[in-house]
Amino acid sequence: MQKLLYLAVAYGLGTAAPALAQQTEKVDQAIVAKIKDEGLNRSQVMKTAFYLTDVCGPRLSGSEGLKRANEWTQKQMAIWGLTNTKLEPWGDFGRGWDIEKSYVAMTAPYYHAMIGAPKAWTPGTNGAVKKQVVLVKAAAEADLDKYKGQLRDKIVLTEVAQEPKTTFTADASRYTDEELRKMAAPAEPRPANASSNDAARTAYRARLALRAKMTEMFVQEGAAAVLSTRGGSHGTFFTSNGAPYAADAKPVLPEIEMAPEDQLRLIRLVEAGVAVEVEMETKTRFQTQDLKGYNVVAEIPGTDKKLKSEVVMLGAHLDSWHAATGATDNAAGCAVMMEAVRILKALDVKPRRTIRVALWGAEEQGLHGSRNYVKNHFADPATMKLLPEHEKLAAYFNLDNGAGKIRGIYAQGNEQVQPIFSEWLKPFADLGATTVTPRNTGGTDHLAFDAVGLPGFQFIQDELDYDTRTHHTNMDTYERLPADDLKQASVVVASFVYHAAMRDQKLPRKPLPQVPAKSQAGQ
Repeated sequence: MQKLLYLAVAYGLGTAAPALAQQTEKVDQAIVAKIKDEGLNRSQVMKTAFYLTDVCGPRLSGSEGLKRANEWTQKQMAIWGLTNTKLEPWGDFGRGWDIEKSYVAMTAPYYHAMIGAPKAWTPGTNGAVKKQVVLVKAAAEADLDKYKGQLRDKIVLTEVAQEPKTTFTADASRYTDEELRKMAAPAEPRPANASSNDAARTAYRARLALRAKMTEMFVQEGAAAVLSTRGGSHGTFFTSNGAPYAADAKPVLPEIEMAPEDQLRLIRLVEAGVAVEVEMETKTRFQTQDLKGYNVVAEIPGTDKKLKSEVVMLGAHLDSWHAATGATDNAAGCAVMMEAVRILKALDVKPRRTIRVALWGAEEQGLHGSRNYVKNHFADPATMKLLPEHEKLAAYFNLDNGAGKIRGIYAQGNEQVQPIFSEWLKPFADLGATTVTPRNTGGTDHLAFDAVGLPGFQFIQDELDYDTRTHHTNMDTYERLPADDLKQASVVVASFVYHAAMRDQKLPRKPLPQVPAKSQAGQ
């Protein structure tokens, strides 16, 4: 999941309109009981998660690991009886990249093995290198001038923006009843004079621009490699957005992203005047034979003559970062969505509408898989020119907030779906799923659908240790997946998808977004 998560009030909406509230949404209690029985007592969700993580490995966009996952998920869903299973290209992505070897250690003033992994889309070192370390500290581009002539054949050490601190709270947490109650209420209106995020965005862009200048300078000055860190603690380190992956991207240096404790030790030694030497070897491989990106798609066909051309979609992104096996981000979501359709196939349900599951590619680089799927099938958000399939989508459900159990769903500012979702959640109150919030959430693939006026939704999940320990880190492994949480999520999703496929009407929609002024001018 992209770390752009936010909560905000949507369109000033609160509770459902009275006329809608008077309508009773049908819930098939018998099928819910069967879904629970199959999903809780004969679950395969952890087996699926094992294959996606331990067997397929890291699934960086364009990597061999993602290719393995694409092929395995397509084959597995066909085995379960889904139809129209395929790898669907969505457009050009860029170069693939894989790690074949990685090693880093301090060798002077003494030996110490260090924790780190090559930064995505960086070249290898072409064998082992053992070099002196130079610390570069720069708050602005002008600060780089003093390092000219000092970096050749050196390993560059960059600063640590946020040092680890002693923590006094648990890594993992679940939503409390009070937190869920507050979430269910409309967010308070934003004051007209409230400060915006403009300053934070400006500062972020300035940091990116400075880092780009630093990267360019390091190459020009002939440095051997770079050691950097995005933070973390207790041996956990966060991976970054990587180097450019475009086929024509400019060359960069070999770079290892480090655990901050190791990075800080090196910095303290250098600042104290101690000569520091580091040995490192990275071997990476670029794939340029196929620059396309792919989604995995499969279906349970609809059976109603009038409604089978309509589609209920569910999905999660299959790609991950590379320092671990992408368990909570987002093998968990993919395993749950696959398990949901497996449950429905095991029960031999006959949905009125077609049910289509999609496992997205390149979410981590900008929701590319889902955005291009929406553009290819439904509408281009830049022009809002609707394609025929736009009218046929009944709903899209997404899962990408870690491995915690489902506690409810974000209505994404859609007032009319709130009473519907409230009824659909009632059978799962005993499993902790009760909350419908009118608010928005962002940072993942449902946004692609919402951007063109389609009903796209993300479930509320217990965060567990997602933000503190696993999200984009070297600790995002199978061990972080609670089986009971994934089983619970699977049955909730299966029920939502089933009921969306069986309704007389598609789910209500919000008004279509307005075409951006720049796009209107260009038409």
